[in-house]
Amino acid sequence: MPTPLDTLVASGTQLWLDSLDPVLIEASGGWGVSGATSNPIIIANLIRTGRFDAEFAELLDRDLDDHQVAWQLADGIVAQAEAEYLNVFEQTSGNDGYVSFELDPLLEEPDTGMSVEEVAGRYVELAQHWSHDHPNRMIKVPATPAGLIAIEDIVAAGVPINVTLVFSDRQHRLACEAAWRGARRLEDLSSFKSVYSIFVSRLDVYTTTAHPGLSAAARGQVGIVNAKRIYRANCEFWKDKPTALAQQIVFASTGTKDPEDPVDKYVAALAGADIQTNPPDTNAAIQELADRSFTATIDEPTDSAVLEEIDRELDFERLETVLMEEGLEKFAAPQRELLELVADRRTTHVA
Repeated sequence: MPTPLDTLVASGTQLWLDSLDPVLIEASGGWGVSGATSNPIIIANLIRTGRFDAEFAELLDRDLDDHQVAWQLADGIVAQAEAEYLNVFEQTSGNDGYVSFELDPLLEEPDTGMSVEEVAGRYVELAQHWSHDHPNRMIKVPATPAGLIAIEDIVAAGVPINVTLVFSDRQHRLACEAAWRGARRLEDLSSFKSVYSIFVSRLDVYTTTAHPGLSAAARGQVGIVNAKRIYRANCEFWKDKPTALAQQIVFASTGTKDPEDPVDKYVAALAGADIQTNPPDTNAAIQELADRSFTATIDEPTDSAVLEEIDRELDFERLETVLMEEGLEKFAAPQRELLELVADRRTTHVA
């Protein structure tokens, strides 16, 4: 009998794991998972488990500074996951089987002294460096002003990209336009691959506080409405472009935050298309739902009155600004903590 996640994949959704934990990757092998994603939170939490202490010690014995140690650790952890999904990448001719690698979130901090253009240039350099000799590594680029500038040159260098921290139609449109400009600079489009990560549940967390006056019908629906709109815009943008591979939406932040919501609220609403990076706990909880079966719901319309209320009450420009600031800090803080951990280990390590 098919499991709930079997039916999710059968509905047309590609399922990527929102973790690089080797134990979870092995445990999820029967769930139809075909890729994985990473970020500084995931990397830092894995390092804290102590399971990578041997690699840590080996790097500390080399002539590397703290930043280099941290990034070499991340590189090795991501490479392990890539090996698990390389067969999917090969079987799908590059349409699936990716593992995402996040670029340095500290570049976006205001005290770097770098201009937006300089940060963009650094993103391009790092994307080429960290993707070299990793065919199924997808470089994550934030949809910040610097990241949006960098996208064209990264794509033109033949690097698969995952544009992350997408909260608005504006960001998505600019990212697609930049990616397509870069793609047209390639000799051919056979390996051009881009995905766009929409953060879903974070919008509902934001609106709960920022817009407490939303009706019961609209409350908790903003994330789904926004995600479906950007999904449709993405389909429309790419439908007449002669790309061999699918240019897709990644539905991220699909774990529920409200304890009163069903665990599969976002998973069910967005089933049937593109990619979901569900948290491991969400996948595990869904597998425990007896007789749960998913069908394609991505194209189901939202009540027009709800749409009108959301458009009337929400300032999406403000929403994008606030959530981008929060998102960058969520990734920067674990990166700073990882660097502090490296520094602490160095003081006690004996070569």
